[in-house]
Amino acid sequence: MEFLCHHRDRPGSLPLREDLLEAHWSYMDRYAAGMIARGPTFTHDGALTGSLHVVDLPDVAAARAFAFDEPNHQAGVYRDVLLRRWRNTLGRTMWDFPGGPEGGPRHLVLGLGAGEPADLAPPAARDELIAYGPLLSDDGTAWLGTAALLRAPDPEAARAVLTRDRYDAVEVHAWEFGGRR
Repeated sequence: MEFLCHHRDRPGSLPLREDLLEAHWSYMDRYAAGMIARGPTFTHDGALTGSLHVVDLPDVAAARAFAFDEPNHQAGVYRDVLLRRWRNTLGRTMWDFPGGPEGGPRHLVLGLGAGEPADLAPPAARDELIAYGPLLSDDGTAWLGTAALLRAPDPEAARAVLTRDRYDAVEVHAWEFGGRR
């Protein structure tokens, strides 16, 4: 089962986050085999806002353990966690993205909603998509939104990957490939 986990930073937690960087990476190394995408999120003016991980895990209990046992979470770096089942409609990891980790701004787009599903299939123009898929309930039966990682020139262009007026809320975060260099 694939899961999207977005830990959102608590204001003022950057020094603690920096102190825990090696502990965070060591923790994530344990999940390397199932990692689909990972990396920090930022405001569009460069302030760190969180940490994104898309990972394949055995079940919901394992996903909750992954999210809540993470060292930064345990230490109080994060203010909250978005954890949702996710479906990898592109069938690849970020490391398989033909555009690689460099060359243009990257974004995380989270469309949050409920009811009739929207944007289940990736848009026809896929060249800039790094990862894409629906956000689902724990049992995988209810659509709760859509998430995309993509290369786009600006936040508005990134936002355009999802159908306008179909979501209760849409968040666009600057994002970059993460993990050990």
